[in-house]
Amino acid sequence: MRFWLCASAMAFVVAPCFAQQQPKPKGIEDKWSPRPFRSYELTLAHLRPGKSNLSQAISLNKSLDSPRKDDGTTAWIDGIACEKINLDTDNHGLIQSIRVSEYVFNGQKTCALVPEGIGWKTGKGLSLRTACIEAIHIYGEPTSRSPSTKNSQPLELLYYAFDWAGPDLPQVMEVVCTAPKDGTPGRVVEITLAAGSL
Repeated sequence: MRFWLCASAMAFVVAPCFAQQQPKPKGIEDKWSPRPFRSYELTLAHLRPGKSNLSQAISLNKSLDSPRKDDGTTAWIDGIACEKINLDTDNHGLIQSIRVSEYVFNGQKTCALVPEGIGWKTGKGLSLRTACIEAIHIYGEPTSRSPSTKNSQPLELLYYAFDWAGPDLPQVMEVVCTAPKDGTPGRVVEITLAAGSL
């Protein structure tokens, strides 16, 4: 009797070990298996597309010169950070998209000496002039990557779709980076966050 009790107890302990070694059928995902890291973004320059309005943006940027307005777009220039912010709004002043980019004076880039981290940022801390790899460290691999150009400069576009996070959040973020060159990593030159598709 004692032998059967020991054998039964041993079978109870060992059986799960054999069960775990069985191969899983194809197409069946283990709910505990690791998933690729990804994170979404809510704000850029302390504003949230689809939630913030133009009056909030004016209040946040009152230390800068008066904004420029052109056909639904409002823009400010921060001469110290060498950056420009463009806000696209709907007819009620609700911000639909926010774009932060390097500002070029008279076709000349004068921002080389501006330190990293100065200027407008995303809620998770991504800013212009940071290494492009930081976007991947913060948000994970982009939904897509594609080559781009601006003023004859080769660029790379990282496109993030956040529809997986829910319909009430910003849906799209684009991060534009310079292409790596001579061992120097690509740098962020433009960030766009939008409530809907771009």
